[in-house]
Amino acid sequence: MRLLYFAQMRQRIGCAEETVDPPAEVATVAALIDWLRGRGPVYAAALADDRAVKVAVNQVFARADAAVGPGDEVALFPPVTGG
Repeated sequence: MRLLYFAQMRQRIGCAEETVDPPAEVATVAALIDWLRGRGPVYAAALADDRAVKVAVNQVFARADAAVGPGDEVALFPPVTGG
């Protein structure tokens, strides 16, 4: 699974992208975020507030219950506001 981090997510986590191999039980966006939080304090802090994390799976905005799998591209970014 390819993870992409944007804006503050990238700054907090310290990289723009990475490839991960989560366990099979990580099958939804919510489970992926929970699993990432368990990877260490940097991830836990960056992903602490569910309302501050937007996710796209294969370039389509996704809700917490959306499915994710090994070949997916998952982008994580803060909410975007216009002005």
